[in-house]
Amino acid sequence: MRTMLALVLSLLLATANAAEDPRLSAALTAYADGNLPLAAQGFRGLAKRHVPVGEYNLAMMHLRGELPKPDVREAKRLLERAARGGFVSAEWALGQFHELGLGGRQDLPASFRWYSRAAEHGDVQAQVAVATSYFMGRGVGHSMEQAAHWYREAAKGGDVGSQYILASMYETGNGVSQDLRLARYWYDIAARNGDDAAPYKVKELDRALGTAS
Repeated sequence: MRTMLALVLSLLLATANAAEDPRLSAALTAYADGNLPLAAQGFRGLAKRHVPVGEYNLAMMHLRGELPKPDVREAKRLLERAARGGFVSAEWALGQFHELGLGGRQDLPASFRWYSRAAEHGDVQAQVAVATSYFMGRGVGHSMEQAAHWYREAAKGGDVGSQYILASMYETGNGVSQDLRLARYWYDIAARNGDDAAPYKVKELDRALGTAS
């Protein structure tokens, strides 16, 4: 599990590429330069105009304790507004907010609901979180079929861990019909993407399928 600090850092930096508005660009530059009061002023102005990325970044500053009076409840309110505005990173952040219990208590069902929204909108890390929730029965009923579905979506999105897990599910028939060829296919993709164990599984399945050279 990532710490809250690592979570928030990754989220703030992930929005930098979206800086098309000069006011947003200025606020992001101020933040990068360490001028937190000026960054907060910029994000606050954007949030007042209901610009989702402004709401999101201001929420992150609350969670990082970078404002004179950081307020977790205000951070949650801002994230929910940004999420309603279609900002997928805010949906992911709300999943983390509830999973980590940043509001005072962990709420896994709420976490799952927000992860699901982000997953449906194509966020790969949220797809992994949803798959893992189904796999472990955390915040939602246990379902290997649903876990396989979301690991497949994340695997198609390039998540190496999901590629390996999906391959193992096809190998064992866990949540899917057993299919060694599909297992080999996904192990091979995971291997090409740098998974250390996957090349050995490819060789193992080549022997099982009678295709080893």
